[in-house]
Amino acid sequence: MASFLHLPAIFTLPSPLHGASFPARSRPNSLFHTRFSIKCRYAEANVNKDAFNSVSATIDVVADVKPERVVVLGGSGFVGSAICKAAVSKGIEVIGVSRSGRPTYSGSWIDQVNWVPGDVFYVNWDDVLVGATAVVSTIGGFGSEEQMQRINGDANVVAVNAAKDYGVPKFILISVHDYNLPQFLLSSGYFTGKRKAESEVLSKYPNSGVVLRPGFIYGKRRVDGFELPLDLIGEPVERIMSATENFTKPLSSLPASDLLLAPPVSVDDVALAVINGIRDDDFFGIFTIAQIKEAADKVRV
Repeated sequence: MASFLHLPAIFTLPSPLHGASFPARSRPNSLFHTRFSIKCRYAEANVNKDAFNSVSATIDVVADVKPERVVVLGGSGFVGSAICKAAVSKGIEVIGVSRSGRPTYSGSWIDQVNWVPGDVFYVNWDDVLVGATAVVSTIGGFGSEEQMQRINGDANVVAVNAAKDYGVPKFILISVHDYNLPQFLLSSGYFTGKRKAESEVLSKYPNSGVVLRPGFIYGKRRVDGFELPLDLIGEPVERIMSATENFTKPLSSLPASDLLLAPPVSVDDVALAVINGIRDDDFFGIFTIAQIKEAADKVRV
């Protein structure tokens, strides 16, 4: 859409500027072009009023504005759907990718998401990544050692490299807190897969990659058509842990202590932290549970 702004401005310049223009540069079709012009008037020393009124210049500026277009991998899952919903509420264009495609339940935000059924190992990235400004991966799961390595690690590595190849400027990974576990437990396929994915994100996106490490995520989770109110457990536990943090903090150095002491985090807070990551160019790196909550507070309405 073209809009024209005429803004009077007074400048003191050593010599008259009769005109200046900044030509538009070609951009991909995914960009919106906004044209506006600024009319500038200025006066020099010893110039009379009539001369002042006759000296003017119009500056035409063509601005290329790239719309926010976010791809959420695992978009119909527990965490993915919360991210899609939050992004839609912020006016962000969302593409949700998952093997099951569009969720089976209803919701006004669901109709505003472009759902693409597919597996990251086989999806046609042309249908997904062209014009994207960020990719968010919620891919992860349990199973055998081989399955966990493939789901938590390899699948995310494929997604990171595809996003990089398509020039997507930001990648956000939902990973997991390590719970201060001993090394022999962290060597399981679940954690090694997650850390492999983290390494790929931070390697390919050193100045824009985001890794969120939440602990137990609570909220209303849908399983086989039923809604599990995990918030009935997670929310009060989070409040208790927050209130007793000063007393339990000395215990945090004990091995595996965070299995009991790491506070749960709301799925809505994880989603809002993702929104903050999408919009804040200075937000990159690895983020702990406490930092996830801080990031969510920055964009909470």
